[in-house]
Parts: sequence; structure tokens; C-alpha cells
Amino acid sequence: MSKNPVVHFEMGYKDKDRMVKFYQDAFGWTTQDMGPNMGGYVVAQTADTDDKGMIQTPGSINGGFYQKTDDPTSQAPSVVVSVDDIQVAMKAVESAGGKILGAKLPDGTQTMEPVDIPGVGKWLSVEDTEGNRFSILQALPRSN
Repeated sequence: MSKNPVVHFEMGYKDKDRMVKFYQDAFGWTTQDMGPNMGGYVVAQTADTDDKGMIQTPGSINGGFYQKTDDPTSQAPSVVVSVDDIQVAMKAVESAGGKILGAKLPDGTQTMEPVDIPGVGKWLSVEDTEGNRFSILQALPRSN
């Protein structure tokens, strides 16, 4: 079984413009607002990336920011774990005592199935045995 690396971080924001300014000013990160169809998600590039947004600095990860809500699971930062097969990973999470949390769609509805992120892959939020929310991602194959 291969290891499943952390490939992305996620944190919430209350004020998108304030958050973008903070990370640009404090760390020089560049950001891209994915717009209302992606729920106001903001991608953050923390290291040098290629024209496809792929990290060029080994050991570095990029991240993203989402609008915080009253839901306690939106309050804490989380990480995204890369998996080869999201269906197999979902079963492994449950077998190990974790929970499938699902995903909120842009229209506000909730699904317990993986969500297709255009150009990225299939994504889903889960919870470990300690109550920590994190996500799993089955990335689309990359062509060079």
C-alpha cells in the first residue's frame, strides 16, 4: 500500500478581501478567487508553481480558503490527503473508525458522495476518530 501524502491545506475566512491582503502582505502568497460557482473558494499559491498550478518546490504544498459558517467543522484548518481511489479510501476511513462528512455543493445542498472539482479531481470531507475534519482527493491524472 502506498502512502497518501498531504497535498493541500484549507482554512476558513470571515472576510475574503482582508484574508487575501493578509497572506499577500505577510507571506507574499498569490491567490485566485474561484468565484461563486466554487462557493467563493480562494486558491493560495505558497511556492513556485508551473503554468498548471503544480508545485515546483519539493516538500511544499499550496492551499485554499473557504467562507466560514456557523458549522463548527468550518472553523478549524484542515488538510487534504491524496488517495489513489476515493471509494476505497472512504471505506478505509469508515473501517478505521472515522466518518464520512460529505461535501456541501455550491447550491448549499449536502452530498455524501465525492464531488467533482473541475480540472482537479474527486473530493470529499471526512472525520478521523478524534473529531478532526480533513479531506481526501483523488486527483485527475496529469499530462505533461
